[in-house]
Order: sequence, then structure tokens, then C-alpha cells
Amino acid sequence: MMVADDHQIVRKGLVMLLEAEKNIDIVAEVSDGRAAVDIAEELRPHVAVMDIVMPGMGGIEATRRLRKLGVAVVALSMHSDRHFVVEMFRAGARAFLLKDCATDELVGAIRAVVEGEAYLGPSIERGLGMDLASLDYLIAEEDQRTELTPREWEILQLVAEGRSTREIASSLNLSAKTVENHRQSVMNKLDLHNVADLTKYAIRCGLTDTELL
Repeated sequence: MMVADDHQIVRKGLVMLLEAEKNIDIVAEVSDGRAAVDIAEELRPHVAVMDIVMPGMGGIEATRRLRKLGVAVVALSMHSDRHFVVEMFRAGARAFLLKDCATDELVGAIRAVVEGEAYLGPSIERGLGMDLASLDYLIAEEDQRTELTPREWEILQLVAEGRSTREIASSLNLSAKTVENHRQSVMNKLDLHNVADLTKYAIRCGLTDTELL
């Protein structure tokens, strides 16, 4: 499995704790989402313990990409906001726990996702008043409201990184008009009205560094 967290002390501590468990082998530890995706493409770990707020590519977008590689993601965060929980599961995470959870709970969540089950930490359930059933409902409701295409997600990330229309067109081998059309489609779907709002949305979704807020 792999551990992704930008705080070195936290990451090293997680690795040490998990390596002490039977049948858990750590194949990689990384400090951001982009590195997690790159390592996963090479090593194909079965599970990734993933932080959400990381520089560069955040945990939500990394989870979306890891899901396509067949990696089961266990979200481990200090943030218990409803938005983060819903968006991580919506991106494909199979478990969500807070960083103050006990080691046994984290190990139990890892073993649950390996068995194909979902897991929501008790502190999340108590704090947000939700369970897996209500979470599924919220995700389905959000999916009906917004479904961006892979190209639209890609352009949204580049916009959030401050790229100009010309730069995006050049990097994706598209015309400037096509980029503008995709950007307008994203804005229509999300009911957003300017680049600043797009950037804030991308940050909340973990497409780029949340510290920009």
C-alpha cells in the first residue's frame, strides 16, 4: 500500500504504525497527489491512505485518478467538513477517517476496503449526522447536478493554476475557441460566473493547492 501526506512527521508516523501490522506492506510514501498518481501507475498498490489538503494536486483529484488505476483510497484528514467527505467519496474513496482516530480503526478501515466494503469513521457519522446510506444519497444528488467531462476537469485544473487560454490551448493541442467553449460549459454546469469562482471551486475540489484560499 501507499501513504500520501505532505506533513513528513505525520507520513513517517503512519508508515511506522502500518508497517507494524500483519499483512500490510508499504511500497511507497509520497507528499502530494501528483506523486501518488505517478507512483501508482508504476507500482499499482492495492490501497492508498490519502490526505486531502496537499500542495499541487490535492487528495480529491488524486483519488479520482487512482480509482481509474484500481487503487482503493482511504481518506485520512484533519478536515471533517461535509464538503470534503462527500467530494472524497464522490471521487472514489472507499473510506474516510479523521487523523485523530485510533490505529486499530485505521487498520480496520484498510482491511474493510480490501474486502470491497466502504467505511465511514464514527466521529464523522456523529459530527455530521450522516451514515453511508445518507452519504450515497448526497453523492447521487450531486452527480445529478454536476457531471464534468474528463476534458472539462483538465481545463478546470489548468484555469485554477493560472494558465491563460492560449497556454491551455497549446498544452492540450486545442484551439483557443475550443478551450473557451469548454470553460464556459464548466461555468454553466457549476453555475459559476467568472475565473475567480472557478479557481475557488477547483481549490475546494482538491485540483490545486488549497492554501491559495
